[in-house]
Order: sequence, then C-alpha cells, then structure tokens
Amino acid sequence: MTTDPAKLLQDAHRLDREGRWEEAAKAYAALLALQPEFAEAWSDFSGLLLVSGKLEQAEEACHRALDIDSDCLGARINLGCILMKQGRWDDAEGLFRRVLAADPTRNDARLALVEGLMNKGDLESAKAALERAMAQDPVNPEAHKMCYRILAYEGNHLAACQEIRRWFALPGALSRAEEQWELSNLSLLFGDMLKGWEQYEARLHLPANSKPQSHPDHPRWEGEPFVGKTLLVDWEQGIGDTLMFVRYAPQVKALGGKVLWSVQPSLADVVATCPGVDEVIPMGRPLPPFDLHVPLLSLPWVFKTDLTSLPAEIPYLHVPGHVPNRQRLSEVLEASVGRARIGLAWAGNPVHVRDKERSMPAAVLEPLAALQGVAWHSFQFGPLEDVPLPGVIQLAPLLGSFSDTALAVAAMDLVITVDTALAHLAGAMGIPTFLLLHTFPDWRWFLGRQDSPWYPTMRIYRQPHPGDWESVLRQVISDLSIGT
Repeated sequence: MTTDPAKLLQDAHRLDREGRWEEAAKAYAALLALQPEFAEAWSDFSGLLLVSGKLEQAEEACHRALDIDSDCLGARINLGCILMKQGRWDDAEGLFRRVLAADPTRNDARLALVEGLMNKGDLESAKAALERAMAQDPVNPEAHKMCYRILAYEGNHLAACQEIRRWFALPGALSRAEEQWELSNLSLLFGDMLKGWEQYEARLHLPANSKPQSHPDHPRWEGEPFVGKTLLVDWEQGIGDTLMFVRYAPQVKALGGKVLWSVQPSLADVVATCPGVDEVIPMGRPLPPFDLHVPLLSLPWVFKTDLTSLPAEIPYLHVPGHVPNRQRLSEVLEASVGRARIGLAWAGNPVHVRDKERSMPAAVLEPLAALQGVAWHSFQFGPLEDVPLPGVIQLAPLLGSFSDTALAVAAMDLVITVDTALAHLAGAMGIPTFLLLHTFPDWRWFLGRQDSPWYPTMRIYRQPHPGDWESVLRQVISDLSIGT
C-alpha cells in the first residue's frame, strides 16, 4: 500500500464510493497513521464507519476530528446522523442547525435535518427545510427521494409515484431497474400487489449482497408443472424474507417433483419443518443436481398473489426435533410458569438501511412495567441493555440458533416486537404477535391496517407520526389491560 497521504485519501474515497468498506477502512487507517491530526480524514472515516454500522467507532472518529478542528462541519453532520440512529432527534437537529448557521450552503446538513425532522414527526418543518434544499439544488436526487418519502408518509400514492419518476429523470439518477424497485415497494405498500410483484422482479438486476445465485445453465421456473424434475428455490435478502416466503412450499410442491430449498445456515432446521420442503441446503454447501431454479421472492409473482390468494395458513413452521439448548431453555422457561409469558424485541440489526426508523430505545418500554402478572422475556440480541421492566429474563445468551428461538417462541403467550425476524417467526408459528411499526413501514405491512393478511395471529400497532413510539406503547398497554 502507498504511503503518499494524498493517494491514500483518494483511494479511501474511491473504495468508499464503490462500497468496498473493509478496503476503504484500511486506507483511512494507513492515512491516519501517517497524519493523525488530519481532521477531515477522521471525519470521512467516521462517515464510512457510520454506514457500515460501527456506531461507537464512528462516534469516536467524529470526536477525534472535532478535537483537532472544532469547526469540522463534516464531523458535526456525521455526529448528528449517529445521534439520529440513537433516537436522539432533538440533539441531532441542534447539530444540523448549527452547521447550517455556520454554512448555509451545506445542503448535506439540510437534507440530514429533513430526515431528522421526519423521524421526529415534525413533517411541516421537514417540508420547509426540504423546500429550501430543493431551491438550492433542484436536481439533487436525494432531495427528490425525501420528497417522495414525505408524500408516501402522508398517504398520497399518486403524487409519490410521480415524484419517483421525477427523481429518476434527474441527471445522475439511478437506473431503470432501480426506478422499478422503488415503484414496486410503493405499489405493494398501497396494496396493488399484482403490479407490485411484476415491478419487484427488477430487484434481480440491482447490485446487492443478498441476491439469489445465478444458474445460467439451468432454466428458470415460471410456475409450470415439473413432475419428475427437481426444482431449486434460492434464498435471497434477509432472514425475515426466508421465514415469510417459505410459506409457498406447499404450492410449489403441488406442481411437481422434488423441491430443494437453499437457505441461510441458521434457518436450515426450522425451514425443514415446513410442509412441502423436501430438502434444505444451507448456503455454502454443494448443491445436489437440479433441473430448474427460481428466486425465493419471485414466488409471489409466479403464483400471481393478491389479497384474495395470499397463502396464510398457519402454523407453517414448527419447533425442530433437534434444539441445541432445549434443556437450558426449558429450565429457564419453567421458572415463569403461572404468569403470562411475553417475549420482547425492540431493535433490529443496526446495519439495516432503515434500522433507525424501525428500532426503538429500550427505555421506551418502561410503561409496560405497569402490567401485572407478566413474565418478560427478552429476545433482543446485541449488547445487553438495562431494560426497565421487572425481572426481565434475558433469553439471547441461550438462543444460539433459530431452533432455540423457535422453542422459546412456542412457549410465549404473546410476542411484542418491532419489524424483525422474530415477528416473522412468531407469525409463521401462529403465536399471538403485536408488531410495532414506524409510520412508513416496509411494503409487506401495507398502510393503515391493524391486521396482517400474511399472519392471522398478528396485530399491528403503528406510530401516529414518525418517531412516536410512546403512543404505540400506550395503545399496547390499553389493549393488554382490557384483555386481562
């Protein structure tokens, strides 16, 4: 690696733009070893750490930059974005506004302010800030993206679609496939499922780490009978997607011969409990011979799924026969016999692109402590937080696999969770589930509904405006109090 600071900075920026984060991090580290007082490099490095989900390191890098140069505006913006991920909306807003007071031309700070105001629930202020951002840079794709999101938040489907098309018509905007991807999410969110599934096929032409495998020597299955043949269903995207769409296994099996399911290794034993799954191949294992293949999330399009034909028979997943921590989990669960067992998850994977919207701080759960006769069980992974609930039982140390998680979920009377894989597992197993959602949720939860057509035992609690988890918890407590 070069020791020229200018070349190292150039390389770090290029690798960062290309999404080669590990290599970019090494370039930044080499540069900062040579020039540890380079504030802008620390600021840029903090941005890389931020997008790669390393929040503590990102915050430390921001403070290193600001210790060197208190006027380093890039570091202040990145620090504000970190505060947003922590749910500290007011503190983040203050930082962004101070940056803009120092330099009104910093449209990156203004757009970060717009996002913070949206998450805080102040849509009117967000629209005012966005108007200024678009006046300053009318062809900024990120500004048009935020305009589309605000229109979608407000339930204006037609205007949101028009804004997407304006966004993608801009110079330097993204590809036709990316336009179709965005439109698919909006179509599905508003319930136009047949159009949405057709548009959703555009995802196969987008760069992504979790795309299905390519099998150029095997024809793609389009839904025709395949008696006497072997079909491979390829996993893609996240854990929750696999748990959600393996529901199609019985319909797939009904059309032909043997069906192989390639899935994430942690899900193999649980997926194998689904009717219609002949064989599970954990990702990374050699594939047996097959004749046809289909990407997992193309199954709704193959079957032309709409609200009248959506496969919603539950349970379709069960506790596997082999559960590594069965004995220890059984001992822990035995201690809560006689009380209502409620499982909790309040945050998802911190590197998820929308994690700051879908996750909540543990402190927001405090009002639940007023409920009597409850044995609280935390399914939350990551650093153990101080959960403000009496006698909460931390299950995560015993959940070494989804087989363990399935056993624990099966013992719950209720699961309360934000939009995580736990919601899908509990729903697929037929466990009563309260799903806590952001105002503008993922497409699969639609808009306005209190139920989920995907999961009959699920009830949805939606924020009345972005960031308002307190109102969500008040409604949960009200419904649980009435139920008791």
